[in-house]
Amino acid sequence: MRVGCGSATIGMFAKQWKDMVDEVVVVDDHITGVLSEHQAGKLLDVAPTGIKIKGRRSTPGRYFQVAEPGTGWGGTNVSDPLAILGDFDPKVAYPGLRLLMVSTTGEQYGYYILDDQLRPVLQDILPAAVQETVEIVAENCEPAMTSVLFIGGAGGSLRAGVTTNPVRLTRSVKDALTYVSVGGAPAYVWPGGGITVMADVTKMPTNSFGYVPTPAIVAPIEFTMRLEDYRALGGHMDAVIPVERAVEQAERRIASTEDSVWPMDGKNFRWGA
Repeated sequence: MRVGCGSATIGMFAKQWKDMVDEVVVVDDHITGVLSEHQAGKLLDVAPTGIKIKGRRSTPGRYFQVAEPGTGWGGTNVSDPLAILGDFDPKVAYPGLRLLMVSTTGEQYGYYILDDQLRPVLQDILPAAVQETVEIVAENCEPAMTSVLFIGGAGGSLRAGVTTNPVRLTRSVKDALTYVSVGGAPAYVWPGGGITVMADVTKMPTNSFGYVPTPAIVAPIEFTMRLEDYRALGGHMDAVIPVERAVEQAERRIASTEDSVWPMDGKNFRWGA
């Protein structure tokens, strides 16, 4: 994932760039940012450079549709960033003007200096300070991950398996006396009636889900509470056994993922016995 759109990137790094270069263009398929025109540049007294961007101008320093989507610079189909530039205004631009062009992921970048004809000339060496800022842009990008969330509810038969008075379990969850997890993964309990939960499946063990011809998807849901609270909500006390014994009787053992939070691991929760 990119650090932000081109405009956001300008806003984040304007203070660092203003004394290193005269102009910065952050190429982006969504919003391409231009330092000298951007509000962040204005507040830092960055002088106009006479640069011209091909595209649809939104607000100062922000341009849409500089190119078509693709796998090139900033998610565009551009392989040469100079393709999105028009001619510099000779009344404003000057030879020796320093221009940095960089993509929103920091994967592509180029350092240019305007020659006597006000044409950007690519430089072989990027100043160390500028190189460092480009690396910071790249560092602030994260792997693009898909968010996969499971949303389900605890039905009547499930709650009856926990207590002889199912609604008391619902109330206990709402009152935060009972902690709900899904396959060991922390669960967000939706507001409203019943027990509807949402969990990140990447924090659950593999093969956590099953299926029955009812039809229904079957997912593991755990309710963890203090023993005295379980007794108060009408729990099946005759079926209560120590954790150690339950572990001994387990037919299947699973390993939690590194960032899973199991209520009984002693690190995050200390329930009474």
